Amino acid sequence: MTLQSGDWREDIDDVDAALIDGFQSDFPVQERPFEAVGDQLGITPEEALERVERLRDAGVFRRFGAVLNPPVIGSSTLAAVSAPEERFDEVAEVVNGYRQVNHNYARDHEWNMWFVVTAGSREKRDEILADIEARTGLSVLVLPMLTDYYIDLEFPVVNGDRFARESRPTDGSPDERVARDRNGPSDRANGPEAREQTAKSRARESTEHTDASATRISEDATSDLTDLDRRVLLEIQEGFPLSATPYRDIAAAVDADVTEVIDAIEGLLADGCIKRIGCVVNHIVTGFDSNCMVVWDVPDDELDERGEAVGELPYVTLCYHRPRRPDQDWSYNLFTMIHGREADAVDAKIDELAADHLPFAHDRLYSTATLKQTGARYDDIVGE
Repeated sequence: MTLQSGDWREDIDDVDAALIDGFQSDFPVQERPFEAVGDQLGITPEEALERVERLRDAGVFRRFGAVLNPPVIGSSTLAAVSAPEERFDEVAEVVNGYRQVNHNYARDHEWNMWFVVTAGSREKRDEILADIEARTGLSVLVLPMLTDYYIDLEFPVVNGDRFARESRPTDGSPDERVARDRNGPSDRANGPEAREQTAKSRARESTEHTDASATRISEDATSDLTDLDRRVLLEIQEGFPLSATPYRDIAAAVDADVTEVIDAIEGLLADGCIKRIGCVVNHIVTGFDSNCMVVWDVPDDELDERGEAVGELPYVTLCYHRPRRPDQDWSYNLFTMIHGREADAVDAKIDELAADHLPFAHDRLYSTATLKQTGARYDDIVGE
């Protein structure tokens, strides 16, 4: 196993490695999920919970719980302004002052400030964008997502990979593996060597092929949330309780039966309101601090074919279609993102993309500073 340098890595063993790389998604949705996690790792449920707590406290995990999907729950858009250097801080303060702005990055480009606005309705979203234009005196480039080809941020932290990519098991779903493990001998009964082998196997389980398909995204909020759905989303927006029974704790907080809450969460997953459930890795702490947003001018009649093909590449973490804005000299319609450990390696992959997959005019927008990074506030979204 190749480990990047870092003080936190001194405390990482093979079981931690399997936990970090194997449970960023597909975390069991059952009343006592750490029992299933422990079975897969060959440890007790109590130890599985303790390890998640320790890795969160060390900063390896940002949080434990659901990754929500703002464009499905509300109305969301990427936007940008070209802020004069002498006014940059002033403009950033205005943009960051909106609760509905949850990400804002400086990028090395004429359009140098990029932010995401997510509101409960398209009308509210557009009202905020118009307000930003009025207060700053700057034209806002509004680029809502129109087609999702592939979007997910999972990071193979403890292997030798230089790029963020999806790490998913190849031998069946988590539930299938749990059932198989329960039907076979328990590694817990076989001692540390068996546990270590189970952990190593779990860490190696990944796929080299990602299924990417064109999914159209509405600019209007499309989710049909029940009252319980809304209460659950508000309760879990900042993470799940770290306990042996997180779903029961959520149920108590929203005054519902645990079975109802589990059903609601499974429904939100199926509807796309929740993208995944697991341990959310801090990609900066764990070394994926080189990233570039690359925008491409792809012929419209090739867009879906090219977008789906590029979305399947293991080093592409985001791939989606946004509109051209010719009246604002913006001719690009396909966006890709690459996260890597080294800037030179990221640049080389962009060269590969341009040579082998997207032989079109493109621009590279490297992030130079994080101006704001928070989760979308769903009390604003589902309450509007």
